[in-house]
Amino acid sequence: MANASDARDEVPAWMQEPEYLGQLMTETARLWRSALDRRLAPLGLSRAQWQVLLHVVRNREPMTQKELARRVGVEAPSLVGLLDRMARNGWIERSPCDHDRRSKTVHLTEHALGLIDQIEEIAGELRRELMSGLSRKELDCCLRVLSHLRIELEERA
Repeated sequence: MANASDARDEVPAWMQEPEYLGQLMTETARLWRSALDRRLAPLGLSRAQWQVLLHVVRNREPMTQKELARRVGVEAPSLVGLLDRMARNGWIERSPCDHDRRSKTVHLTEHALGLIDQIEEIAGELRRELMSGLSRKELDCCLRVLSHLRIELEERA
């Protein structure tokens, strides 16, 4: 079996061209999410559910359903059915928004917080496996590039 540095040496030339960066990021993100989906399946979580849980727990302020939908990448009405199911499963609660009574904020329950610990553990294990062949310098460079691109894109949104 080849090690990680051997795999990097075998990267197809097209993947090293700047014009394919967007495609490479898209495909990498899809493959990473799929790998995590498979590992989280025993917890009974769909991709949409674990994404909602992680977005809510990582946000410092209460998040409205509308903001959560934006971050997950779905329309707000599409998110409502998912949140209804998650509330029935005891993972989230919704309450009126303090500054806009027409909106609702999403909060995790104690039950969900237990799931978060498991999700983080499983995701961390996958992340460590995927990055095992990278040096700290390579990882830092990757993080700088992706952070720069994200900031540029957010400013254009």
